[in-house]
Amino acid sequence: MLHRVEHVMGFPVSLRVDDEDVPESAADAVFAWLREVDARFSPFKDDSEVSRYDRGELSAPSADLSEILDLCEHYRVATGGAFDVRLPGRRLDPCAVVKGWSVQRAAELLTAAGATRFVLNAGGDVVTAGGPWRVGVRHPEHADKLCTVLSLDGGAVATSARYERGDHIVDGRTGRAATGLLSLTVVAPTLTEADSVATAAFAMGPEGVDWAASLEGCEVFAVDAERRVLRTPGFPAVP
Repeated sequence: MLHRVEHVMGFPVSLRVDDEDVPESAADAVFAWLREVDARFSPFKDDSEVSRYDRGELSAPSADLSEILDLCEHYRVATGGAFDVRLPGRRLDPCAVVKGWSVQRAAELLTAAGATRFVLNAGGDVVTAGGPWRVGVRHPEHADKLCTVLSLDGGAVATSARYERGDHIVDGRTGRAATGLLSLTVVAPTLTEADSVATAAFAMGPEGVDWAASLEGCEVFAVDAERRVLRTPGFPAVP
């Protein structure tokens, strides 16, 4: 059994592995990978690959960065431009995709090491194996309360909201902060999808709830600006 918490990429990352025979080196590999991701893909580090690519200093992106940028373009097109990592006047910022993508990759490292029951929580975005695991979703207006608790038996959950960094998600169609929702939570088979869809849908505003709900394998729980709760029938909330 393993348990570790480290601060990486600007938020706490906690790992719990319940398997008895998974070596400590598996946890080492997870956090080494996440530190590598932070160094390579943070737009806030001048020497990162993302920053150098954005300044035109690289002839071509690496295979990993190409995959990230392809995901960003997929969601830009799918949301009609609401989700856009290349906003005018701003640096390239693929963080909304990088977080879920990298933590999902970390989970795959654990699986490859033989882990069958684990939970990896990266700043409130969670990927699991085995289960069931209970995951709480923070209330968008009260930091000490939860707005829902769900049960995950494998799969992932991610939330986009205004509470952590204020109105930081921009609707690329208008160039203004997305304020139509207070929070939006997506359950999906992978954290790559859950995190990207949650941010993309939040950028769309209230129409993003229906868009996210229409995606195969996605379940949604949202609180809009009028504090109405919207959720899909299959959202795995604990009664």
